Amino acid sequence: MAIETLDLDELAEKTGNLYETVAILSKRSRQVASDTRSELDDKLSYFEGFGPEMEDARMQEEQEKVSLEYEKEPEPTEVAIDEFLEDKIYYRKPDDE
Repeated sequence: MAIETLDLDELAEKTGNLYETVAILSKRSRQVASDTRSELDDKLSYFEGFGPEMEDARMQEEQEKVSLEYEKEPEPTEVAIDEFLEDKIYYRKPDDE
C-alpha cells in the first residue's frame, strides 16, 4: 500500500486536539487489529485438528491462501484513520457526561 501524507490540521479539527485524535485513532486501531487477529485465528483453527493429512499439499495451500488474504488487507491504523475521517467512529469525552 502506498504511504500517503495526512493533514494533521484536518485530523485535529474534529476533536479540537491532535493528541486526543491520536488517542482515539490508536484505540480504534487496536480494536481493528484484535478483531482481524481473532478472525484469522478462527479460520486457521480449522487446520489444527489434522495430523498426517496436514502434510498434504492441498491442505497447506488452503492454509497459505487464508494467511495471504489477511496480509492483503489494509493495516489497522489505515482503517482507523479512514473511519475517523468518514465520521464512522463514535467517541465522547468523559467530562461531557
